[in-house]
Amino acid sequence: MAPSTSKPVLPQNDNVAHAVAGAGGGVLAMILTYPLVALSTRAQVESSRAETSFLAAVRHLVAREGVSGLYAGLDSAVFGISVTNFVYYYWYEWTRAFFEAAAVKAGRASKKLTTAESMMAGALAGSATVILTNPIWVVNTRMTTRKQHLDEAKGAGEPGAARKRAPTTIGTLLALVREEGPQALFRGVVPALVLVINPILQYTLFEQMKNAYERRRKANVTAGVTFLLSALAKLFATSITYPYITVKSQMHVAAHGEKREGMTEAIRRVIKEEGYKGLYKGIAPKVTQSVLTAAFLFAFKDVLYEQSVRLRGVMAARKAIKA
Repeated sequence: MAPSTSKPVLPQNDNVAHAVAGAGGGVLAMILTYPLVALSTRAQVESSRAETSFLAAVRHLVAREGVSGLYAGLDSAVFGISVTNFVYYYWYEWTRAFFEAAAVKAGRASKKLTTAESMMAGALAGSATVILTNPIWVVNTRMTTRKQHLDEAKGAGEPGAARKRAPTTIGTLLALVREEGPQALFRGVVPALVLVINPILQYTLFEQMKNAYERRRKANVTAGVTFLLSALAKLFATSITYPYITVKSQMHVAAHGEKREGMTEAIRRVIKEEGYKGLYKGIAPKVTQSVLTAAFLFAFKDVLYEQSVRLRGVMAARKAIKA
């Protein structure tokens, strides 16, 4: 995917095009892989005593809540991923364009980002995204796990047990703020900021592999190659950073009145109670979901961005004719 058009025509609009394409690609990818999100999130927050195999978890969830249980919190996730990707890609492309312009001004042979520049762009974009979108993901984690908690509290599955209707996304948000205060929306923000390293690793590795491919083949990457390269990059990044994903999810669902843990304390507690394997609960569905989501996202984003460029070209041509 070309980071920008060769002509410096309204670069901010190009950033917006990247952001919209990233948001659209993220939504499509999230919808396709969301059952894996639900399964991995539940595995991350359940106790070691409740830990089950992947297939057993699917059967148990469907038997208890129906197929809809696999999509609990989908609405907040779709909203969250669209905002997250829009913010991330806007700032990433803005920073990327800045570095490319600096490279041209400095007379560098190639304006492609170096490894250090890719990491800096990812760090800036990722940090801005975390601060702005953490409340959305706190609500989403509560939504994803809420039905399980409601069923456990009401003794679901017992004869005559009454089921409490699960609240809506807005209901979850309002209840969270009312009962635990606005600060609850920023639980897990520290491990989330640490997790900025995930997209940094992902996009840096992806960019370097893509550049190597283009140099070797003397051609731009195709959608199929983009899919494979992004999948490999995400697999690497998620495998390394997964313990922080587990801790972040547990901090998101900490009940009101419970002792608040810092990131280091949470990691030590999990290791003490469950061993190091406790930090990797739900990693199978999460890695699968992350890899597929990243691969679909990059492929969809390329297509959506190219369509956006074509559309802007058509609109500019029509405007020129009218003028």
